[in-house]
Amino acid sequence: MKKPELVILAAGMGSRYGGLKQIDAVDGQGHIIIDYSIFDAIEAGFETVTFIIKKQIEKEFREIMDAHLDGKGVNVKYVYQELDKLPEGYEVPEGRSKPWGTGHAIACCLGVVDAPFAVINADDYYGKGAFAKIYDFLANESSDKSYAMVGYKLKNTVTDKGGVSRGICNTNEGGELVSINETSGIETDGKDIFNETEKGKTMLDPEAIVSMNLWGFPASFVSECYARFPKFLRDNLSQKPEKCEYYMPSVITELLTEGKISVTVLDCPDKWYGVTYKEDKPDVVNAFAELIAKGEYPKEF
Repeated sequence: MKKPELVILAAGMGSRYGGLKQIDAVDGQGHIIIDYSIFDAIEAGFETVTFIIKKQIEKEFREIMDAHLDGKGVNVKYVYQELDKLPEGYEVPEGRSKPWGTGHAIACCLGVVDAPFAVINADDYYGKGAFAKIYDFLANESSDKSYAMVGYKLKNTVTDKGGVSRGICNTNEGGELVSINETSGIETDGKDIFNETEKGKTMLDPEAIVSMNLWGFPASFVSECYARFPKFLRDNLSQKPEKCEYYMPSVITELLTEGKISVTVLDCPDKWYGVTYKEDKPDVVNAFAELIAKGEYPKEF
């Protein structure tokens, strides 16, 4: 079996953040969140990293990553997620600028990623334990039917700077994923966690397990995303041509419903850090300063 690889979703421009947050420094040494994720990934055993980006950010992104990864011994690949990467017979709808979603990003990896792989967001910090758990799962699992997800407690993934979207997970007694409830507008007032809908405020369980887009897949998941994309377009383009998105969790839900896979949920007690909003950045900078002070990371790496 091939060694597990790491795929990093970095094509999003961060509209709520207001800039190219994937390459925004989070410490005094110029490290970005991706640097910490790759540090943890290498420590866990990953040796190959594939970045999924847009062509329009390629020059700036590659200049930074080439410099940051120099001498790290990492095999780096790039995949380009573009609006016009569509199945034959389809065209980009007039007025569409929104990316096609994370499922499309993985579909774009066809012919590039052909080993078991983990997927992460470029702008999220997952913690050392998460990479160790997902690598161990991928290195010891050879079935095309066995998937994994690192699950976080909802209370460890919210920001007080605005609403966020989280996939709230339902699991069975064996710790396997049954379904994901995509929930948007999740907020916290520092005490309670809730989401606001047209029907009013709904209180949410702070201990609920949520997905932060840290998944472990067999290589065949790339083909699944690629093969199912045309049906998504047929079902959704006529209704929401400018906004419909093809998500990884939607593909996973389809496969679960069809009984073709099982998804092991790997619990992670770590706190998530991310820069959904510009106002989040000082908290993230302080968090990394504390981790360095505790000896979790060297000041220079």
